Amino acid sequence: MEIRPYGSSAPATSLVAEPPPPRRSRRLLRRLLVTVLAGSAAAGGVLMLLSPEPAHRRAAPPAAGPRAQSPALTAAAVTSGVPAALPDLAALIGRQESAVRARPRDARAWAVLGAAYVQQGRSTADAADFPKAERALRTSLAVAGTGPAERAAALGGLAALANARRDFPTAKRYGEQALKLTPKRWSAYPPLIDAYTGLGDYKAARGALDKLLALRTRGADRPAVMARASAVYRDRGWREDSVAQLTDAAAAARTPAEQAAYLTGVGQLAWERGDREEALRHFEAAVRLDPGRRAALSAKGRTLAALGRTDEAVAAYRAALARQPDARDALELGELYESLGRYEDAGQSYGLLRDRVRRSVAGGVDEELLIGQFEADHADAEDAVERLREEWRRQPGIEVADALGWALHRAGEDTEALTYASVATDKAKGGGVISALYAFHRGMIERELELDGPARRHLEEALRINPYFSPLGAAAARKALRGLGEIPDEPPPDDMS
Repeated sequence: MEIRPYGSSAPATSLVAEPPPPRRSRRLLRRLLVTVLAGSAAAGGVLMLLSPEPAHRRAAPPAAGPRAQSPALTAAAVTSGVPAALPDLAALIGRQESAVRARPRDARAWAVLGAAYVQQGRSTADAADFPKAERALRTSLAVAGTGPAERAAALGGLAALANARRDFPTAKRYGEQALKLTPKRWSAYPPLIDAYTGLGDYKAARGALDKLLALRTRGADRPAVMARASAVYRDRGWREDSVAQLTDAAAAARTPAEQAAYLTGVGQLAWERGDREEALRHFEAAVRLDPGRRAALSAKGRTLAALGRTDEAVAAYRAALARQPDARDALELGELYESLGRYEDAGQSYGLLRDRVRRSVAGGVDEELLIGQFEADHADAEDAVERLREEWRRQPGIEVADALGWALHRAGEDTEALTYASVATDKAKGGGVISALYAFHRGMIERELELDGPARRHLEEALRINPYFSPLGAAAARKALRGLGEIPDEPPPDDMS
């Protein structure tokens, strides 16, 4: 694959298959595929759902991790969206498959199986679990009758599945139906909060959180509620409150896997403010608690790169990708390779990205945001704009606003680009997240429009928030500031300049 240098307008090989079908046809094919997968639930039944795993998924046993927890605790965790360890998820799935074979009209057994598939798919970055999750959850809904608790469990699982697939309108619809049936059930709120956030409805997300916090949740459920509050506070720009909530959640977590998930989040918050050492400490602690925690492994690679320990960073990324290949991790590793001048390695990493995106789309995942982000920087910016415009019309969250603004900039449409970059960075327009990347994008757009004062302010802000936010972007920000006559007070290590 030919690599287009960061900031270059030269063409490069597109992420999509060559030759790409017409845009309308691509979307039609993806939607048709999702419809076929969903429709197979009714036709396939139990035999399709419980078909043997492919050999490549059965061959390797789970890595050694935290001590196995009780089946009841794992089942309660997955139906509430609480993180569980991969070995526990695999064991639970095996038990539930046996249960639905023996009792095919057991709505709860089907709902637990579906929720376990959702969490396993998210944890392993393998969307092949999602069609099975959908079939299980729809079967649960079909056999649940009129019982509100059983129907709410299935609808909540479908909302979580839609969030995992980045289908936020569908997640909102299912989430609101589940909440209407069981308004006092705390676990009905998190999927709905995620859906509102993905749709850019931050007022509704805050309102749902307020209702969640007003419930009298049991002590065992408090960590998950605090973790959800932390995410909403982060989106509002309340960093200290976000860190406090997630730190408390980690301290109160019931299992090593749950604690590892929350420590990974604490590390991510430290990373976002440029505290590399603290971030690394939390990521390493998470990996010790749960060696299968992919997000902690890749985040460790990101942080090691920022510390200038690039060989270790590459090894950490490779370890994460060897365990559970994730498209975004492949993108990050590719950009790290680019920053090191290792373009052939970068091309291989982007090839893995392409493969994982195709597999995700086959599992019903909306990957338009990730494809658009890749295309904007490394391939076809005009294609990125087209994809992201449609994504913005469907689910206009802040992340999409930033990506669309940047794609428009890369396509030479800077006046319109600034509109979307402003949405992503101005609190008055909804952008409360404190993000070095968003500030960098806005500053680069303003520089192109010869708005030197705002450009300088936003580029400096990006480096103040996190001087190491991207191996390619941070260097580009410093170069742009030098062109504007400003040099940051605290330059990064020599190997990152």
